[in-house]
Amino acid sequence: MNTLWVFAHPEARSLNGSLRDEGIARLRENGHDVRVSDLYAMGWKAVADGGDFPGRDPDAPVRYGPESEAHQASGALSPDILAEQEKITWADNLVIQFPLWWYAAPAILKGWFDRVFTKGFGYGIADPMHPGRTLRYGDGLLAGKRAMLVVTAGGREASLGPRGVNGSIDELLFPIQHGLLWYVGISVVPPLVHYGANRVDAEAHAALTKSLRARLDGLESEDPIPFRFQNRGDYDDDLVLEDHHAPGRSGLGIHVR
Repeated sequence: MNTLWVFAHPEARSLNGSLRDEGIARLRENGHDVRVSDLYAMGWKAVADGGDFPGRDPDAPVRYGPESEAHQASGALSPDILAEQEKITWADNLVIQFPLWWYAAPAILKGWFDRVFTKGFGYGIADPMHPGRTLRYGDGLLAGKRAMLVVTAGGREASLGPRGVNGSIDELLFPIQHGLLWYVGISVVPPLVHYGANRVDAEAHAALTKSLRARLDGLESEDPIPFRFQNRGDYDDDLVLEDHHAPGRSGLGIHVR
């Protein structure tokens, strides 16, 4: 199996850095070919702008969606974007690792998604079976791949639970797992979250490493989160969940079968 490890932490000597190294070693022990996108070490440009389209008229207004689609089709995107797209195309699995900062991933990781998942690669693929719809939320060019988030959080596990002051970790990660990865067709296995990351001693570190290895051992076989498919009958023409699914309920959880 081919696995791309996307690492979004500024310090290689951190807890995140040690877990990344342990995880990559484990995957290779299990026979995976592993490639790494270390975003900070790469100096990844996080801002999506006209510079992503070499040769464009610099005086023309930037229309990022249409321009990304046109440059995607002609293979003329910025070389750093094309390099990341090639890695994703190569990969069977993606491991995306980051610390939870202010309820979200670091800006550099959001910028990686913004620039790499261009129209014509990550989205905007016409659905031949449903005119007027596109292949997204479970379908698309990246369907068949799977991903897992590896996240560190400073809060205690209870504080990131269903009644915790920080909000449920499942809802905090919903924009990435559902709105980014599942949107482009990538199946997502449950995340591995390390709580209390700023209070880790040697014993806790050993436990974290053990849990990471165990999850990576099952990366290819673990059941993914059962998000609903957009184009397979659960949603109406306005992309609203049909009334007979999760009747009387609302909120993010209704989009999980």
